[in-house]
Amino acid sequence: MNIRRVPFDHPDAVKLNDQVQAEYAVRYDDEGDVTPLDPSMFEPPLGLYLIAYDAQDRPVATGGWRSQNANDEGYSDGDAEIKRMYVIEEARGNGLARRILAALEDDARAAGRTRMVLETGTKQPEAIALYTSSGYEPCVKFGHYRFHDLSRCFAKPL
Repeated sequence: MNIRRVPFDHPDAVKLNDQVQAEYAVRYDDEGDVTPLDPSMFEPPLGLYLIAYDAQDRPVATGGWRSQNANDEGYSDGDAEIKRMYVIEEARGNGLARRILAALEDDARAAGRTRMVLETGTKQPEAIALYTSSGYEPCVKFGHYRFHDLSRCFAKPL
């Protein structure tokens, strides 16, 4: 696997984002994740967006982080928020999400962020398993879905 830094609006990122949104829509019977995102949020040094490519140069996994600081949505100063972690179905089970997660954590730490945070949902048990097995612990809810019953938030000191 070849993991590359790309802009959030790169065509491969858009393609994978469309796929993950479709999966969210099916799992939650809604329109997908409507958290407002802008490509500039993932530009270094305030963030990073990664895509993993397979041996045929096909985009198969993605993930990014964006800087957050204390605000009325419950973030804290120094937060780095994970967004759009996704592995296409046929590439799952190969450790790609774990590799992307580690790269995101390393980059956020190098950028001076002190805590990695993320929001996921109860209908994504494999995501919850990945994060808890990677040292993330439940935390006070934050972000766009902080008032939703199915939302779960996790954090890990960097």
